Amino acid sequence: MDRIGITTTVPLEVLLAGGYQPVDLNNIFINSPDPERLVRIAEREGFPLNTCTWIKGIYGVLREMGPKKVLCVTTGDCSNTIMLMEVLKLRQFDVTAFAYPGEPDKVEMERRLEKMACEFGTDLQAAGEVRERLAPVRKLALEVDRLTWQDNVVSGRENHFWLVSTSDFNQDLEKYQSEITEFISLCHSREPYPQDMLRLGFIGVPPLFPQEFYSYLESLGGRVVFNEIQRQFAMPEPGSSLAEQYTNYTYPYSIYDRLSDIKGEIKRRRLDGIIHYVQAFCHRGIGDIIFRSSLDLPLLTIEGGSDFYLSEHLKTRLEAFLDMVRWSKRALLFK
Repeated sequence: MDRIGITTTVPLEVLLAGGYQPVDLNNIFINSPDPERLVRIAEREGFPLNTCTWIKGIYGVLREMGPKKVLCVTTGDCSNTIMLMEVLKLRQFDVTAFAYPGEPDKVEMERRLEKMACEFGTDLQAAGEVRERLAPVRKLALEVDRLTWQDNVVSGRENHFWLVSTSDFNQDLEKYQSEITEFISLCHSREPYPQDMLRLGFIGVPPLFPQEFYSYLESLGGRVVFNEIQRQFAMPEPGSSLAEQYTNYTYPYSIYDRLSDIKGEIKRRRLDGIIHYVQAFCHRGIGDIIFRSSLDLPLLTIEGGSDFYLSEHLKTRLEAFLDMVRWSKRALLFK
């Protein structure tokens, strides 16, 4: 299959039906042994220092590793992607744009999927057949999610990894399915995490420092049992058609659609606190105003810049936040 880079989660069923293997450029970037070097590639070629690190990292990946064909999401993700696409054209990349509808609309989504299918030499019937093939694999990812918050045998970092990987199934669907099946089997023999650990939600885009972040929280007595966007990548509300599946996918649409999902999961997962991650220079950071006004839980906002590790300052903030969550939880008990 021909490889095609994607800048965020897209209707990969269409790409697979058209004979293309999606490559999530974000995952390649963040799992690189030296992501800072990929950022420097973009900066040397003129990307401003105050451009989102994710955008610069994606560009660095493409310049160094390819692929030469890229699908850029221009509506429903990052506003910087529009200009990234123009620079990629300058560098002789074969670039195609995909735009999610401005609001959840199944009819409009189907129209856009039909256009996308035509561009990639396939049709929605073939994409629907791929959707059926992916359905059991997505269910495995959602089973990992259930094992995280209900059975308490999966760490926040493991939850993050298996869910975020559904954007392209690590470029090898069969291998992903085999490995996650083995992982789930392993989890059934684990002892659950202690019941007294704080139950935390993580909302916002995936962090630049996933390896260290989740394990550090657990060392402080807190567990992330809800990764909002990562869970959405696994398509928790698949609906009855491809158009409905991507209409139910909350990330590209209004923050109020995300809020509805988050509030439901707060109740279902019995969360004690929320950590909202925003990336420096990202327009989505403004949404923190709405989250703070709408979520009735202790909330900590952290901002990722160009560091790929937890600074001592951020560690101190996380520690203080968990202390505050414990105090808030105890205060509720004595009301």
